[in-house]
Amino acid sequence: MIGLVDQEPKLWDNTLRYNILYGLNGKGNDVTQKELEDLAAMARIDEFYSRLQPLGFDTLIGENGLQLSGGQRQRVAIARALIKKPDLLILDEATNALDPRNEKLVHQALRSALRDRTGIIIAHRLSTVRNADKIVVFGKGHIIGSGTHSELMNSCAPYIELVTHELEGLR
Repeated sequence: MIGLVDQEPKLWDNTLRYNILYGLNGKGNDVTQKELEDLAAMARIDEFYSRLQPLGFDTLIGENGLQLSGGQRQRVAIARALIKKPDLLILDEATNALDPRNEKLVHQALRSALRDRTGIIIAHRLSTVRNADKIVVFGKGHIIGSGTHSELMNSCAPYIELVTHELEGLR
């Protein structure tokens, strides 16, 4: 019922297929090639999949996904979480260590992944949470603000400070 995408996904020295199906706890034999391809499209694995030919999903990706970039490893982790068809998807700093291009691709995958399910996104980056239905701001272990980005920009000084600080860092 729960899928988790961690900031540092654990990948095994095995095939791309194995690393995705691992989320099914040994029940991956029932997954068809078409289902795997559809999942790859949703998680944006299809963006780099063509480079894995001729073996495709049976390509060895190396220990901890050594053959993949950080963004590609995150997308494999998204696919692993999604293959379970979870009702709740928890994203813990899922884009924290990515360059802007890969972050954009992972965000596209996450928007698709969160369609028709509940998501909890733990993040420090504005770009990760800006379009959330509801943002909860914590400070010193307590909720200090809650609402949409626009609502928080009008009512939550610590949130405004975080946004201002991040935007200044982009200049």
